[in-house]
Amino acid sequence: MALVAQKNLSQAGIPEWQRATYNDLAERLASPSDFPCTFSQNAFHRELLQFSFIDAPGEKGFRTGMRDLLQYIADCNHWDGRLDSAKPLLMVFSEHAASFDTIEQYHEFGWQVLQSWHENDPTPWPSDVSKTPLEPFWSFCFGGLQLFVNMSAPLHTKRRSRNLGRHFTLVINPRERFDLVAGDTPEGERVRSKIRARSSDYDEVAHSPLLGRYQKGELEWVQYSLSEDNSAALNECPFQFRG
Repeated sequence: MALVAQKNLSQAGIPEWQRATYNDLAERLASPSDFPCTFSQNAFHRELLQFSFIDAPGEKGFRTGMRDLLQYIADCNHWDGRLDSAKPLLMVFSEHAASFDTIEQYHEFGWQVLQSWHENDPTPWPSDVSKTPLEPFWSFCFGGLQLFVNMSAPLHTKRRSRNLGRHFTLVINPRERFDLVAGDTPEGERVRSKIRARSSDYDEVAHSPLLGRYQKGELEWVQYSLSEDNSAALNECPFQFRG
């Protein structure tokens, strides 16, 4: 199955679990909404969201996701640079493909997905991006493009901003878009402060101290998967550069 545009999720013939994904998102993002990320709300309102639905477990599902991600990246290469036309990708895994007992297991699965994609990436890693997650200015790359990946799991009950519904979801955006909306500028600082304030009201846990600024060299990988209560953080990035 190829990418599915948000507006097509209301059409006949959409599997029930995919329709449920849309309903879960609508509960969180449809206006009026307290969801911290206003850009997510705007994308939902404008019907800009793109979906990749993964129903196969293991490597078969990983390959399906990789195919859809390549299509998404190809589309991103023709982006006109306007924020009101930016289309986030939500890669949603059915319970058949990803169902676990702990948040940590969901996050481990998410890193397995990224590792599989990396090992099968048909495009060389960008020469100007570090290959080591523990170094500044590293971000996950695929298809020659830097990406930011947000792992959202159904077991997040306190950190509600990382729970988009009943299915494990990877929210994927080209990294450059964050520089436009929340870069190291006065306006970017204003945007970050606003989202953090909204997060404090929305979540039942303090704002994660791991959320930093890429342009200042603060680590990116720790922001992909956040713990439930800020007490547990991975000491070592699960990602390993191939070779």
